[in-house]
Amino acid sequence: MRTYRELLRTPEFTPFFCTVSLQVAATTVSGLALSIRVYAATGSPLLSALSMFGPSLAQVVGATLLMSAADRLPPRAAMTAVALIFCAGTAVLALPGLSMAAVFLIVFGLGPVGSVGGGVRYGLLNEILPSDGYLLGRSLINMSVGVTQICGFAAGGVLVAVLPPTGTLLVAAALYLAAAAVAGLGLGERTPRAAGRPSVAATWHANVRLLSSRPHRHLYLALWVPNGLIVGCESLFVPYAPAHAGALFALAAAGMLAGDVVVGRFVPARWRTRLGFPLLLLLAVPYLLLVLDPPLPVVFLAVTLSAVGYASGLVLQQRLVELTPAELSGHALGLHSSGMLTLQGVAAAAAGALAQAASPAAAMGVLATASVTVTLVLARRPPEPVPVRQL
Repeated sequence: MRTYRELLRTPEFTPFFCTVSLQVAATTVSGLALSIRVYAATGSPLLSALSMFGPSLAQVVGATLLMSAADRLPPRAAMTAVALIFCAGTAVLALPGLSMAAVFLIVFGLGPVGSVGGGVRYGLLNEILPSDGYLLGRSLINMSVGVTQICGFAAGGVLVAVLPPTGTLLVAAALYLAAAAVAGLGLGERTPRAAGRPSVAATWHANVRLLSSRPHRHLYLALWVPNGLIVGCESLFVPYAPAHAGALFALAAAGMLAGDVVVGRFVPARWRTRLGFPLLLLLAVPYLLLVLDPPLPVVFLAVTLSAVGYASGLVLQQRLVELTPAELSGHALGLHSSGMLTLQGVAAAAAGALAQAASPAAAMGVLATASVTVTLVLARRPPEPVPVRQL
């Protein structure tokens, strides 16, 4: 499978693609609205960052306790249920007069649900597509995420200007409801990929099985840490440049889109395996410029260029799929997604704390330096390849 046209002709891929796109749109609009609402109410960069990335921080609960469900639930029913739960949670967040304690209780409560949803979603993608189509499929999904975030942040900015944040949150809830409808009506009925009931014990067993493999550990660290630290930088866009935060988020999404198009569609397969760590460096280095308080056009260029580096995830995820047995594919991809989002939440919290102690620009510089350091250490210590049967 080499073209996007072939990809879109694959049965079930189009409704899957639409479901994911609607969920991303809902997450984008609701995250921006909630972050602005919390910052206006509290004046705290830390709480503003946590309101947007709190569900990511709570993903660790799903990864450690619930992820066995990713391969043990019927995918269509699970994807529909996850979208409905987020719809309900977002609608409650739109209630006027909701306390900050209640806001963060809901925000963190949605994290474990999203964790399992990620495993179900990308395990199903691995089933829908042939083995040679996964990277191209993730590339198109990531492109959709980029376009949807560009439109979502732009639309969210307009909605917040026209409606109160509570009204914008209701729009996001409606998008989640649409995603549930598309998943329920458009996806086919499939049996779970693994036998048995979801349980904490099954989750721990699979986690140990995956993380005891050195190649898997190395891949997970590369997928989680450098990426998460740079998302921590992005979580400070609102306090860094309140009047231009929507534009910064949109430019980051545009850079990610460009990287995914080039790497997923045009870079030959024999070159991709060499690009993982150079792209991780590209992800971090431009943020070092922001410490110098450059003019706004330079900031825009740095943010856009940095986001091209997110294409490193395509290369590293392809390797993860190749290393993992089919019955663990949903769990392995869910663990990747949950770990990445958890690190993003941790980095957002750290970024907010650093910004309160110093400044948003200084915090970005610290996180970018840490990302470069981790990438260089991982690049110097690649593991030996291990056949799947030995996992």
